[in-house]
Amino acid sequence: MLQDLENNFSELEKKILLLQKNYKNLTERFSELNIEHEDLKKKYDEERKKNQVLAEEQKNIKLYSAISGNPEHNRLMKNHINRLVKEIDFCIAQLQNSGL
Repeated sequence: MLQDLENNFSELEKKILLLQKNYKNLTERFSELNIEHEDLKKKYDEERKKNQVLAEEQKNIKLYSAISGNPEHNRLMKNHINRLVKEIDFCIAQLQNSGL
């Protein structure tokens, strides 16, 4: 009876040690993954900013191409001019409403 209890206790102690070891490994891995996650977030943000800059550059290139007379981008130029006219009209309306 006593021997069985000692064996059970010994097995329980081994399992506890194994659980502690696994817990330590998992917490270390979690820390590593957190660091990796933060690095990836930074890289993602940097790439997103680069993508925004490139998209803006592409838009400007198309606009410049339309200004220079490229027939493929005439519609873009017309839309851009229409947007600018609407902005100017809006500004004029605000100035008139403010009494200037």
